[in-house]
Amino acid sequence: MSKTRKLDFRPSDFVVYPAHGVGQIVSIEEQEIAGMSLELFVISFEKDKMTLRVPTNKATEVGMRSLSSPDVVNEAMRTLKGKAKVKRAMWSRRAQEYEQKINSGDLIAIAEVVRDLHRTDDQREQSYSERQLYEAALDRLTREFAAVSGSDETEAQKKISDVLVGRVAAA
Repeated sequence: MSKTRKLDFRPSDFVVYPAHGVGQIVSIEEQEIAGMSLELFVISFEKDKMTLRVPTNKATEVGMRSLSSPDVVNEAMRTLKGKAKVKRAMWSRRAQEYEQKINSGDLIAIAEVVRDLHRTDDQREQSYSERQLYEAALDRLTREFAAVSGSDETEAQKKISDVLVGRVAAA
């Protein structure tokens, strides 16, 4: 990857960091580490009360990206409307796959996890680990949806919930 990519991100930009979801670049700072000067993106994850420093020359390498385009968000919403695809593999294997999708930072993959793990009131109870993965994926999807559409998370959550409930009603 070329180093010029780092110029794509500026302070106040919202970005997606695969392992943590949507954050906002607060500043770009210089720090001396092990005798070398390093330029870092300072990213705030408000909801998690966390700040992350990412070397500007490593940002694209670690998968940091701009928010998805509205087209990608629409595609993610279409994915939610689809039929759940649950493999017959052991739960530990599926859980690992779901976790990889969530941490990939790929909005469509995250939407697939939400779709596949969504339960209605009349379906069997979710296990604790299923619920954790579902909530993590839903949270990532909601935050990015809200950031892209300029709405708040409550509004985004309602839209996503409406799609999921609508899908079940249509089934």
